[in-house]
Amino acid sequence: MLERLADVCYRRRWRVLLAWIALLFLTLGANSAFGGDFRMDFGEGNSESNDAFDILEERFPARAGNTLDVVYRADAGPDDPATQQRVAKLIADIEAAAPDLVESVTPRPGSQVPEIGSLEVQTVLLDDQDEMPVDEVKAIVDVVEEANAEGFQVEAGGEMVMFTEEQEFGSQGLGLLAAIVILLVAFGSVISAGLPITIAVLGLGIATGVMMLIARVLQVPDFAPQLADMMGIGVGIDYALFILARYKQGLRDGLEPRDAVVLSVDTAGRAVLFAGATVVIAILGMMVMGLGFLYGLAVSVSAAVLIVMLASITLLPALLGFVGHTIDRFHIPFVKKDSERGVEANLAHRWARVVQQRPWPAAIIALVILVALALPAFDLRFGFPDASNNPTTSTTRRAFDLQTEAFGAGANGPLMIVADSKGEAGMAELQRASMIAGADPGVQFVVPTIPSPTGDAAMVMVIPKTGPQEPETEELVKRLRDDIDGENGVALHVGGITAAMVDQNDYLVERLPWFIGAVVILSFLLLMVVFRSILVPLKAAVMNLLSIGAAYGIVSLSVNGGFVGDLIGIEEPTPVPGFIPMMMFAILFGLSMDYEVFLLSRIREEYVRTGDNASAVAEGLAATARVITAAAAIMVSVFGAFLLGDIIFVKMVGLGLATAIFIDATLVRMVLVPATMELLGDRNWWYPAWLDRITPHISVEGHLQDLDAELAEVLGAEPEVLGGEPERV
Repeated sequence: MLERLADVCYRRRWRVLLAWIALLFLTLGANSAFGGDFRMDFGEGNSESNDAFDILEERFPARAGNTLDVVYRADAGPDDPATQQRVAKLIADIEAAAPDLVESVTPRPGSQVPEIGSLEVQTVLLDDQDEMPVDEVKAIVDVVEEANAEGFQVEAGGEMVMFTEEQEFGSQGLGLLAAIVILLVAFGSVISAGLPITIAVLGLGIATGVMMLIARVLQVPDFAPQLADMMGIGVGIDYALFILARYKQGLRDGLEPRDAVVLSVDTAGRAVLFAGATVVIAILGMMVMGLGFLYGLAVSVSAAVLIVMLASITLLPALLGFVGHTIDRFHIPFVKKDSERGVEANLAHRWARVVQQRPWPAAIIALVILVALALPAFDLRFGFPDASNNPTTSTTRRAFDLQTEAFGAGANGPLMIVADSKGEAGMAELQRASMIAGADPGVQFVVPTIPSPTGDAAMVMVIPKTGPQEPETEELVKRLRDDIDGENGVALHVGGITAAMVDQNDYLVERLPWFIGAVVILSFLLLMVVFRSILVPLKAAVMNLLSIGAAYGIVSLSVNGGFVGDLIGIEEPTPVPGFIPMMMFAILFGLSMDYEVFLLSRIREEYVRTGDNASAVAEGLAATARVITAAAAIMVSVFGAFLLGDIIFVKMVGLGLATAIFIDATLVRMVLVPATMELLGDRNWWYPAWLDRITPHISVEGHLQDLDAELAEVLGAEPEVLGGEPERV
């Protein structure tokens, strides 16, 4: 099938190219007409904060909508007539800027700093929570920015502003620039470097349009585009790189361009399909967590990977049809040509032999380094970062600081105690809860009781002493829930956005071990079936855990403040959302499978040819080292570039992914793999006969389907020596 597909794409190259260009314009046009907005809800699932939101939505419709905080500093003081005129105009302008969104704008009570005042912008309860009116929120922010004048500073904060505030997207360009340089060094020609970039950019353009359409029907968080960019650029270049390398090998072996294209797609393209499918499956695995924003995130990122994967096996063959033998034109001076890169003489082959001569010291040193890097992961603090982590150029950060100065840090994330009961009993219980909360040492103050318009519910607002992301605030939420259990048939719930974040994080962290376990088992089963081995996938699973654990440890060091955090712009101790390690694990599982498949398939091929495990490891590592190293360097550059952005979530993911890929391509692939495979010898390929009979046979290299049988006959080897059924690799 892949042979026919490659042949058709090669022969009808103009049609394929025009079809992809048309698809790009079609998706971008559909995005303009039907694209949705990004958002991220926290009050999801079966939790107490969600129960509180349901009561607010039903009984307090005016209070169930989101709020925006508008904070101002007036040098003349809030009571100055000129200040009052400015505030009155500000209120009128806000209400006029978003008439379909703003329910009311209410001045808050005086602050502890005479120069600072605050407004609560209450929004309507949206009928469709998946369509936050981003344009109207931005209109409010524009009004706030225009209100700034000499002696009168105004800032806007709150969840809605945080998730609609414009972000810097220049890091993608830096990642692409680094990828171009790496490809030029790896391949030595402009055309060879340009083809993978073309595949990634075109595929990413289509994926962007598709993502906006997905946001129309699913809840897609605001950091999803940057994550999709990371994955789209990284895997798009990688997949095209693997196929292109095989194509150039075919030309060096004397094949005509058409035959080389068919061979490359049927071999490396088959591995790309398998690797890409595992990435998509792993990312879609996040959907089992049952949270709305993870549905949108998983589908969006998976769509980006799927699109660039399909472009690699269809558009790239078409482009190679235009290029033909001129693939190495416009050679870069001082860079070796492919014909000058001998396998026996290359650095990877010599390095593999060095490791194989001393496998025990190499394995022990690598393991010690990985374990040492992973140890800080035990200090990882889970939680949701608040606006205090944003750069000072952000209006949400400045609003956070002003509000903290005026009312205390807890004013940026108030808690709500909601009573669900009719009559005096509900009010009495809420009064009792209010007194208990007011006496708690972690509470700054309690806002007086607010009854619902229908009289069958009531609420009080509790302002903590600490900010939303602080562990003391999380402890306060749990303490209040333990202390204020309702009596006399009255149900009391502690809710609000901060409580919702606590509930969601607990939900994710509780299920994280199960998710990791499922991913590890899946990776083991897939590699076991592909490589007909027990020990190879077992080693791979352990190594993946070690490399990802090391990445978790480095992320933990960076978010805990200090020197490491300062390097990437995290100046204060910051909690890590529960979805970050889960997302990292899903993505890294898929990416590590890429390198695992490409490396081990070549090692397996050499082992079948020679029956010599040591030689197979050295030859396989040498044959794939340049491509895998270039692919890993591109991934590290693309992911690392996102450390320069402002979104704290993206910084964490970028650091974790870049670190894990770097560790995987160095300590794991270059040290642990050759060392452990040398120690185990032929036992690497042991596969019980009974298991071989009941498991399906999957070939990730089409031209090798009959290689085992042919070479086993030549070598006179028994099928069992070669790892089970001989007619498959």
